[in-house]
Amino acid sequence: MRFSIMLPFVPRRLSSVYDFARLVDSGEGSRLWQGQATVTEPHQIFTELAGAGMRLSVGTGVTLMPLRHPFEAALQARSVAIATGRRMIAGFGPGAKSFQRSLRGSAYDSPLTAAAEYVQIVTALLRGGEVHTDGDYFSMHGALPSIQTAGVDVGLGVLRPGMARVAGRHADAAITWLTPPDYLRDVVVPALDDGTQGRRRRPHVVAMVPVGVRRAHHEVGHGARLALAGSAAHLSLPHYRDMLRRAGIAVTGTDAAGDARRLVEGNAFLYGDAEEILTATRAYADAGVDEIVLNTTGVLTVDGPRAALADLREILACARTLTPV
Repeated sequence: MRFSIMLPFVPRRLSSVYDFARLVDSGEGSRLWQGQATVTEPHQIFTELAGAGMRLSVGTGVTLMPLRHPFEAALQARSVAIATGRRMIAGFGPGAKSFQRSLRGSAYDSPLTAAAEYVQIVTALLRGGEVHTDGDYFSMHGALPSIQTAGVDVGLGVLRPGMARVAGRHADAAITWLTPPDYLRDVVVPALDDGTQGRRRRPHVVAMVPVGVRRAHHEVGHGARLALAGSAAHLSLPHYRDMLRRAGIAVTGTDAAGDARRLVEGNAFLYGDAEEILTATRAYADAGVDEIVLNTTGVLTVDGPRAALADLREILACARTLTPV
């Protein structure tokens, strides 16, 4: 199982990214991931890093479909692969209904259909040749100019079984966020396998896992404080709360501090010393996860970038001495 890192903030200048990118450039982490941002565009940050001499394996987890047509999405992803010289994972998702409405005027009546159309068009464009399709949400007639690249794997953000089946049928990767390992084992991975219909390999399973290393100076309840700082936005979204409730974590949406504590208790946020965190990742490996992305957003928000880097270095160093599978 690979260990990668999530850039735990939205960069405003490239120099702020260097220390985190070097963890991947040095081989300590497998891949550098960024989520969707509206301050700076993740594809451009990756390309700038390549221009600065750091040709990293990277992933977007996830960029939001309403922001760009599938042709533009394929072009952006391929541009990153050209710049880095490394195969990347381009992850996509429909986003919250409120976000869909703000950009499209209305939400997708069927996010599953929209996601399936989007991933199929992007994949077909990246694999070359003419694409001719008219869908309920996305249409495409044309092709990308042919060029040799390291390649792009197309991923889909997955929280619930319906989207997992779509990913199993159409995507190269399934990217999960805040999903406890038991839920992955019992719900997500079986739905991915169901989606493959026995005709293709299971997608590469990526789990974005929020983490924080417990320190001697931390007060009781610091783990929940980190969990809230890193996940408050997700806890405010109905589809995340629904997923967590399905996973047996009884979040309320009205008790933020209590919901954060429940994330820690339910292993959706891993808090402990580095060895305890690595031990907890065994459950993700047993569930079928291929790549864990260590997310220290909460640590950076509460304790600053040095603390986030220290946590990542300690966990990755522990991962080199312990085998979590």
